[in-house]
Amino acid sequence: MIRLASWIVGSLLVAALAAWVIALPGTLSLEVAGYRMQPRLGTAIVLLLLAAALVIFLWAVLRRILGAPRAMARRRALRRREQGVEALSDAVIALQSGDPARARLMAREAQARLPDNSAARLLEARADLALGDMPAAREHYRALIASEKTAIAALTGLYDQARTQHRPEAALTFARKALNLSPDSAWAAEAVFDDLVQHGQWAEAVAMVNAEPAASREAKARKRRRQAVIETARARQAETGQPNAALDHALTALKLLPDFVPAALIAARLYIDRGEARRAQSLLRRIWRATGHPDAAALYAHSHPGASAVDRLKRMRELVELPAAHRAAAMALARAAIDAYDWPLARQALEPFSGNDATQGIASLMAEIEEGQNGDQGKAREWLARAVRAPRDPAWTADGIVSDEWEPVSPVTGRLDAFEWKVPVASTARPAALADPSAPAPKMARPETPLPLAPAPNAQ
Repeated sequence: MIRLASWIVGSLLVAALAAWVIALPGTLSLEVAGYRMQPRLGTAIVLLLLAAALVIFLWAVLRRILGAPRAMARRRALRRREQGVEALSDAVIALQSGDPARARLMAREAQARLPDNSAARLLEARADLALGDMPAAREHYRALIASEKTAIAALTGLYDQARTQHRPEAALTFARKALNLSPDSAWAAEAVFDDLVQHGQWAEAVAMVNAEPAASREAKARKRRRQAVIETARARQAETGQPNAALDHALTALKLLPDFVPAALIAARLYIDRGEARRAQSLLRRIWRATGHPDAAALYAHSHPGASAVDRLKRMRELVELPAAHRAAAMALARAAIDAYDWPLARQALEPFSGNDATQGIASLMAEIEEGQNGDQGKAREWLARAVRAPRDPAWTADGIVSDEWEPVSPVTGRLDAFEWKVPVASTARPAALADPSAPAPKMARPETPLPLAPAPNAQ
């Protein structure tokens, strides 16, 4: 209703304006080629407006006729572009659908219709890679490296191709180039970082981690753990030759992760070597209370080098009270008691955990007790037979490999922080030293005492 009223009012205003122009007083004298005209002023204005409109119309028609070839060329280019975009879309769909042959065909058609579009060539390279045509894919990728816009995508393709062809050095070269061009490239940073970790270049690895941005709480926690693991690896590497530097790295790791057992064990061993047994014991007590890790208890018992088995048992009693709070505590106390030939205490410590759910460690210790206290080899063999079928005890495990001591990198996959203290689940689990014959034998966090073959007198 409002629109109709507006149209009526507008029409009336235009009609009133036209009537006012026509009714203007006065005449206009025009003399052209001997002809003289004297129309009224309003009529002359109307005729002038009509003449201008005619000229504009004629110019528009003439311009359309003269610009017809260019307009047709523009429409053809637009149609060609639309067809190229459609071919590019079909190439992406075919590649994602697992039809690389059609993807390559559509990519070539897209290149023909969109010669300046690098995405078509990139898709053809991906299709060549999926078809196994490595030379063609490499040629496309190397051509795309020249463009700043497509260099990272091309290096990504070359990296994937090198990994497919099992050429790790070439893959690493492409990853380093991509990282130089784009420091924010996640895949390139991860590839370079993994190489540094696998080659034990810990200083460079921790520098990369330190430079990583961490916005969320999860990212900060992940970064802090990686820093702690690398610092522990540096401490482990320098423990023999540079004990002071190793201790600094271990303490740095503990500042990042206060309850990180591997770093605590290294720091405690270094304190013991320096004759600072009290510091070592304080650290090990804290770690034991926080984690209940048996290696912390065992090292606490051996915190005074050269101490007798009885003295070690006394120190163990400072950590573990009877009844033991958990299985690890019972096993640690029983181990110290067996070493000191205190068979009743060892049996008393293990009694709550020696039922049907006894683990391999419990069964093995019970076999030692039966052999050492009573000389009953029959019961000892029964416990050893149970140990074969019993559930396993927690150990440092990674990718089916069981190690006597924590390792920073998995010997199977080269993954950082792969070892976890847990019950091994793989039936093929084996010591890390056997998995990698070239690797040095892992250090034991606690000394082992051989099984006594005959009853021994009580040392106490």
